Amino acid sequence: MLTVAFLLGVVVLAFLAVAVGPLYAADRLRDLREPTDPERAALDELRREAGLDVDRIAVVEVADPDSIDVSVKGPPRRRVLFLTETVLGDLEEDVAVGLLAAEAGRVRTYYGEFRALAVAVVVGILAAIVTASAAFDAGFLSLLAVGMASFWVGRRVQYAADDRAADAVGAARVADAFERVAERRGVEPATGDWSTWFEVQPPLGDRIAALRERAAESA
Repeated sequence: MLTVAFLLGVVVLAFLAVAVGPLYAADRLRDLREPTDPERAALDELRREAGLDVDRIAVVEVADPDSIDVSVKGPPRRRVLFLTETVLGDLEEDVAVGLLAAEAGRVRTYYGEFRALAVAVVVGILAAIVTASAAFDAGFLSLLAVGMASFWVGRRVQYAADDRAADAVGAARVADAFERVAERRGVEPATGDWSTWFEVQPPLGDRIAALRERAAESA
């Protein structure tokens, strides 16, 4: 019974670490401020168009004036939108809407919760192996199966999130936003090879290609 309770505790802690940890870290390790009234009004309009509903908004103050970051962290009912000042003042409206829609898609498909669950299950299996609660061979095979399934399902969830974003504001608009941000950062959106199949997050170049294909089909 103690072993079962221990393993359950490990799984719960791992889930919370992935689901809540990034929000906790961002709140305490980054320089944040509340948006001004004009900024909040503009963001409310952009979020309405993108279909993004959050519980709080935090503006990230960074040294680089060209830094572009838009992300939603936290579990349901505690979701916080973090964005840099560049998004509010210097970024084209279409790009901002596209990025917000992409985050809205991830929220609606519970992408963050899926990743937390996948990590928690993997950690739980590892703990079962270490404590000899499961035979090494069976545990290793289970770990391999869960890991491979997580990679595949995670990629499907991310593409589904992009589809939700495309439904809200248009596939071309989201793809344009991704490309514009990559251009401003001076990077080329990477495309996948065999090694990226061992990642939950598909490469940005592949996501853009899928959005372009969808835009062409609907044209």
